[in-house]
Amino acid sequence: MASLFPLFLIAGAAVGVEIALTRFFAVASWSEYGYWVISIAMTGFAVSGVVMVLGRGVFLRHARWLLPALPVAMLAVGGAGWIGATLNGFNPLELQNPATAEAQLVNIALYYAALFPFFFLAGLAVSLNFVVHADQVGRVYGYDLLGAGTGAVLALLLMFVLHPFALVPALLPLLAVAAVLSGGTRWRVAAVVVLAGTEAAVLAFAAPRVNEFKAIYAPLNVPDSRVVAEVLSPRGVYQLLDNFTERLDVDVSNNAGGLGVPPPPRSFGLYRDGSRIAALPNGQPEAAHARAALDGAPYALLDAPRVLVLGGAGGFRAAEALALGAAQVTVIEPEPVLREALLRGLGPSPAPAYDQRVVISAAHPLTAQGRYNLVDVAGDFLGADDQNRTAYSAQALAGFLARLEPGGMVSVPIGIRELPVYAVRVLSTAREALRIAGVADPARHVVVIRSAWNLRVLVARDPFTPAQVERLSAFAEERSFDLSYAPGLVMEGREVWNDLPPVSLEATTVDQGGAAQDAVAREATLVLAGTPPEDAFDRSPVTADRPWLSPLVRLPSLGAALDRIEILPQQEIGLLVNVAVLAQAIVLALVVSLLPLFARGALRVPASVLGRALVYFPALGLGFLLVEIAFIEHAALLLGDRTSGFALVLTTMLVFSGIGAMWAGTVRQAGRALRVAVLVALGCGALALLGVRPAVLAALDLPWLVRAAILVVALAPISLALGFPFPLGLDRFQQEGPALLPWAWALNGAFSVVATPLANLLGHGAGLSWLLAAGMFCYSAAALAWPRTRP
Repeated sequence: MASLFPLFLIAGAAVGVEIALTRFFAVASWSEYGYWVISIAMTGFAVSGVVMVLGRGVFLRHARWLLPALPVAMLAVGGAGWIGATLNGFNPLELQNPATAEAQLVNIALYYAALFPFFFLAGLAVSLNFVVHADQVGRVYGYDLLGAGTGAVLALLLMFVLHPFALVPALLPLLAVAAVLSGGTRWRVAAVVVLAGTEAAVLAFAAPRVNEFKAIYAPLNVPDSRVVAEVLSPRGVYQLLDNFTERLDVDVSNNAGGLGVPPPPRSFGLYRDGSRIAALPNGQPEAAHARAALDGAPYALLDAPRVLVLGGAGGFRAAEALALGAAQVTVIEPEPVLREALLRGLGPSPAPAYDQRVVISAAHPLTAQGRYNLVDVAGDFLGADDQNRTAYSAQALAGFLARLEPGGMVSVPIGIRELPVYAVRVLSTAREALRIAGVADPARHVVVIRSAWNLRVLVARDPFTPAQVERLSAFAEERSFDLSYAPGLVMEGREVWNDLPPVSLEATTVDQGGAAQDAVAREATLVLAGTPPEDAFDRSPVTADRPWLSPLVRLPSLGAALDRIEILPQQEIGLLVNVAVLAQAIVLALVVSLLPLFARGALRVPASVLGRALVYFPALGLGFLLVEIAFIEHAALLLGDRTSGFALVLTTMLVFSGIGAMWAGTVRQAGRALRVAVLVALGCGALALLGVRPAVLAALDLPWLVRAAILVVALAPISLALGFPFPLGLDRFQQEGPALLPWAWALNGAFSVVATPLANLLGHGAGLSWLLAAGMFCYSAAALAWPRTRP
């Protein structure tokens, strides 16, 4: 049994480094480029399988020295790849400029060149173990999965104590231990020497850095800027900055001086992974500016309201609500570091002083109880945490409407400085929320007020009255804000204070037309009537099953998006990255599938068996990842954090699938075991489709450890079942020809590359339910492709 422990360590190192590299991309550039790491890793695994097919005999003859040599080689190329990745001058923003894009495409190729060798050697080590231990396929696969799960946990734990830029060097020693355990004295000495040399080279030459266009770069480099507090966590690297540029980021009228209102106060700036998520008070929160802020619009209609605030804005939002006349404020802050700052402060930023009118609730935004006159979403709430987007779904807004007293309303902010159509999609979502709430004429329940940079959608339980519209109109006029839509408001001839021209992918220029424009006003009436314009942008409602405001570009309009890529904001580029990765993955999958077929003598099995293998193993590669990614999204909501959800789902599914794989190695009737495993997986999938959403909502307010335990228990049965098909298939297909074993490994890896970008596109485009259903379909296809019993 000890002979497979090096494989356990190699798999752990490979997955740990993969996760560490995704964190590196999140901090150094932007998180969506972490998809490349998954693509590179699975590409390495797939290509290694093809190489093993073509050279199986040679690898078997030299397996004795290759088994310790491969982890030593991984150690060396892993260090070199890390150095190369940190020295890469990649700048994703230059991809949007045709004059600079070519150099960045070269940098992307250099990332592949730097990181591919590590994952190729990892895949070679795993596939060699399959070939050497061909009579113990289930056990080998079990060690592989258990090691991978352990590596994921180790990477997660290290994030609490190490900066992401130190994670890869910290994980490389696992490979030295693997070489020490699998080789003789010479290999042990070699492993220690290579480890020492690699770590010394990393220390001397690696230069990880934050992209100069990230939000933290400029304030971090102004004179006398200081990092006054830092928190390391799997959620991200939190840094609290103190310098003269850090002020409360709130949308205040240009007329503030005339109104006798001071500017927003100085503050500390809190950044996570280089992106600003909040301002924290420098002393007690000040709110004298609130009367001139766009966020004050709903307070102009309500007298002494009871307010539910989503997102504490470091304590500023409660202070602003009180300054605007709120009688009582309940604050829900789901982001844990910001919540801790509200309760106990952070570094030199103190916690807000006790005020009996303010309650900090421990509830989740989606499960808030009580009755309110106003549900007020803070301006920085959406950007403070990835999971806060779930509060922007139609179902969530309908839930907030149900918590309102007569005359109450929900105030939803959205930025419009990049694309006005984001606001239009929020309008569409508001309409759907009102429809869910039973409102017959949603257009009478919505008001839109905006500045040049931000917009508020006010969604009322009861129809807005002409008197309320008049009061809002006066509020906007006094502050030079624009009332883009209100029931009964005549837009024709109204003066537009803040020019907002429409942005179109179909047009080659922005239509200025001379006079100031209001792109949201043009579309609001159509959207609220349920007849939104049809063009390159998606204006469909955000739903619980599709809880993403972006990307907005429709897949059929990718050509237009590429032609006008320079006008797209950063969050839209992720879609193009996904499509590019998917295209590359499909090409790889075709090469891996077909190359061994054309290699003379590589595969000597009947065509019917090859056909079944070409369905069976790609279906497993696709199916496992589709199911896993669907559960990661649900787990992220359950645990309140995508990184924790990703790590716990990955670990649970790998560990229990590993146990299932070992169990599969003991069964006598492989075909029957496969059918039972697939039926169990389909049953679990059907239960998830019917009940995962209400189950997650029911558990949101439980302690974190209890939610984590529920997730593990819920995933264990389906994960155990999903561990059976791959080792059973390897064992059954290799009976038809030994070379099918490494080829199957290659097919599984190649279609796993396809699965990641495909899952993201399918989830964003169709929804998480379709993603899970597609995974179940893949496993059904695999069961149907099982080879017939020999006569």
